[in-house]
Amino acid sequence: MTQTPHPGTTPEPDRRLRGPVRVVGAGLLGASIGLGLRQKGVEVILDDVSPAALALAVDYGAGRRPADGDAPELVVVAVPPDVTAQVVERELAAYPDAVVTDVASVKSVPLERLRAAGADVTRYVGSHPMAGRERSGPTAARADLFIGRPWVIAGHDDITHRRAAVVEALALDLEATVVPMEPEPHDQAVAIMSHVPQLVSTLMASRLRSAPESALGLAGGGVRDVTRVAASDPGLWVQIIGANAAHIRPVLSDLRDELTKVIDALADPDAPGAPRTIAETMASGNRGVERLPGKHGTTKRFAQVVVLVDDRPGQIAELLTTIGEIGINLEDMRLEHSPGAPIGIVEASVVPEQEQRLVDELESRGWRIAAAWA
Repeated sequence: MTQTPHPGTTPEPDRRLRGPVRVVGAGLLGASIGLGLRQKGVEVILDDVSPAALALAVDYGAGRRPADGDAPELVVVAVPPDVTAQVVERELAAYPDAVVTDVASVKSVPLERLRAAGADVTRYVGSHPMAGRERSGPTAARADLFIGRPWVIAGHDDITHRRAAVVEALALDLEATVVPMEPEPHDQAVAIMSHVPQLVSTLMASRLRSAPESALGLAGGGVRDVTRVAASDPGLWVQIIGANAAHIRPVLSDLRDELTKVIDALADPDAPGAPRTIAETMASGNRGVERLPGKHGTTKRFAQVVVLVDDRPGQIAELLTTIGEIGINLEDMRLEHSPGAPIGIVEASVVPEQEQRLVDELESRGWRIAAAWA
């Protein structure tokens, strides 16, 4: 039975953590964790080796500065990967009653280093929120950064589920989706889902350095999609890639072998076997894409209707309103701009059985349809 608060009182926020929570590292992730927890009414203690970063995060409301007598129930270490294990070890020693987690993108290496150092790993469990932004630092932090995003909790044999539950509570309070996964499978997964794609994107983007201006003017969705993450921080990625090298290298080796086959086939595209090699490579990619989960985690495919809109205020809002009035659910949407033309290109995703109806209805209302395909 839900109790009604007395008049004039403020109801207790809906949260799982008691607090306080100590966050070490006031960058994008650390400050975002602080902001999100503060919105839930959780007391947050911030610390950072950079006085400027700490001052900014405190000014933005992500938490308070440390004080004598602090007794956090949870410590979150959000520092660069090369010092994660060192900081976790320090925090375990400084707060013997707290559970300590980290949010680094590699989970096996910190655990191995902590065990080698003799740290009390019965109070440590690594975690990894799959969230981020192109910008970094406390000024880029957002309280809603983790909403709906996967948050891996990398349990191990030395910590009980009961102790690790406080890290699950952290993720749930920030409205993330908890994904239990052991450290080794996690590192294998992020190698193929994050780290290798980063390298492929970077290598492709590096080809653009010497591309003629006339070629750059033809840039469309293909090259922009492939190179979207290539602007990432080199210093951070040197650490991430180095820490997960054992899992990244085999994926890159397989990729190299397949690329070599394609290169050899292109030496004489009409030679026996060459067309088949290229076709099978493309088909293999099709099968891989089909396995990626889409909306609500399903693998259902959608049809795309491409609509041309004038590059002026209100056009996107008007299009979305029109689709709503037609009564068709928009499953996804992507926006591009046409180089050298004052128009936008909206790719609207709908279930295939609604594709033709959407095309007909939009055209009858005066919208320009560039293409429609399943």
